[in-house]
Amino acid sequence: MQNFTNRALSKLIQMAIDCGASDIHINSENYPALRVHGELNYDKSSEIFSKETLEKFISEILTPAQLERFNKTGDLDFAFTYDTQRFRGSLYREMRGISLTFRLVPSVIRSLDELGLPDTLKTMAYKHRGLFLATGPTGHGKSSTLAAIVNEINQKIKSHIVTIEDPIEYVHVPALSVIHQREIGTDTENFASGIRHVLRQDPDVILIGEMRDLETISAAITAAETGHLVFGTLHTQDASQSIERIIDVFPPHQQNQIRLQLSYVLLAICSQQLIPAQGGGRVCATEILISNPAIRASIREGKISGIRNSMLTGMSLGMHTMEQDLARLLREGKILPETAKDFAYDRSEIERLMGMGGMGGGMQGGFSLRN
Repeated sequence: MQNFTNRALSKLIQMAIDCGASDIHINSENYPALRVHGELNYDKSSEIFSKETLEKFISEILTPAQLERFNKTGDLDFAFTYDTQRFRGSLYREMRGISLTFRLVPSVIRSLDELGLPDTLKTMAYKHRGLFLATGPTGHGKSSTLAAIVNEINQKIKSHIVTIEDPIEYVHVPALSVIHQREIGTDTENFASGIRHVLRQDPDVILIGEMRDLETISAAITAAETGHLVFGTLHTQDASQSIERIIDVFPPHQQNQIRLQLSYVLLAICSQQLIPAQGGGRVCATEILISNPAIRASIREGKISGIRNSMLTGMSLGMHTMEQDLARLLREGKILPETAKDFAYDRSEIERLMGMGGMGGGMQGGFSLRN
């Protein structure tokens, strides 16, 4: 258990845990703020912490090497545990002094069913090789999705799982699998270097915390191509954009080769958003691409528009677009019509699915469109 000398900071962190906050923001110029169910509010019941208090606090939660790195660069990503609660932290300097942002990592790894994710994703745990991507904005559950799939492997399959993260979020306890978790800056230099070295460590499954640059993406594709099951994340909106991002990161003379490689190794893409639920809280909406001959051909030929058409006609394979999933959530009464429109990637498409066609309200297509 981490013990903090400042009781007010300990109280703030405990309150965030108790109220189910996802993030804590702290600086030395204003009240701390908590994000609960996606909404950020100042906590004026707390005190405003001085610069000296925050400097003492970070000296308690950082290792000497981390503190040295922060003092040198002005930025640091790290993780720590308070009681049984895991936190991912980001520490940075700004014009008002030191600021901290803490993301609360759930202490229990929830299953895909508990996360409200499609059964199709569970099949990814039982693949022997290939690349699976979880995509979407920061803070919308990508890490939780991958942790759930890795936990499914851990509980059911005898595999060697290696995760490369910045920093380590979910801590996996080995069950049937052997698991090694490596942190950037502490256990390995960077993602690309970590992947290259892990290929010599007899892995079956490799989880890459973030595919953020050419070297990491190239190493991930190579790992999948050489017979490993690879999981990774991208900060992209939808399946088509994810494929374009991977290809566009390479220089033009390499892109045809990458299209070919990606078409062979890609298993699936899950793009996800956590959106406001009717009655409070949030619910997960997803877009699922499952690689099939038509999608592989579209990738090879650079016909990205064909990918969406294949998804629209691939529901029997477990595919759906974001708009189709929003329509499902609306039918089930889990979200409001305006929420569906606000979070759709294609507003005209969700309006068509809602039976509105951009012409206003009504009662069509099985939807109650009361605003």
